[in-house]
Amino acid sequence: VLVLSASGEHDDVLQAVKAGASGYLVKSASSEELVEAVTRTAAGDAVFTAGLAGLVLGEYRRMAAAPDDAEEKPQLTDRETEVLRLVAKGLTARQIANRLVISHRTVENHVQSTLRKLQLHNRVELARYAIEHGLDAEPEAGK
Repeated sequence: VLVLSASGEHDDVLQAVKAGASGYLVKSASSEELVEAVTRTAAGDAVFTAGLAGLVLGEYRRMAAAPDDAEEKPQLTDRETEVLRLVAKGLTARQIANRLVISHRTVENHVQSTLRKLQLHNRVELARYAIEHGLDAEPEAGK
């Protein structure tokens, strides 16, 4: 993914890279630079407007130097995990509420809290997270 943007703000560049962009060009780039950037990005190269490559590299170095425990996994409550399992199975908030004998608003609060903790944006991402982490299966007895 190559981003072409009017913004050269550091936060915008870093957010684009975190979202999966492998290149970032500001729209003031010449047409030749744009064509070259598209070609290089298609070939798998990382392409950035001059000055932005250093920013991305600096952020990468900063993250690599951080202690391993700096990126702790978020801790979900037992109830949030239970709700997450049911979301992954495709149940609606009302179905989850009926199964857990709580209000659907409480279910939505748990969903929102879990989204925030996991830094996800919607129920689809939440379900994908649960499946990728094996939370869509029934918990074993006694656990």
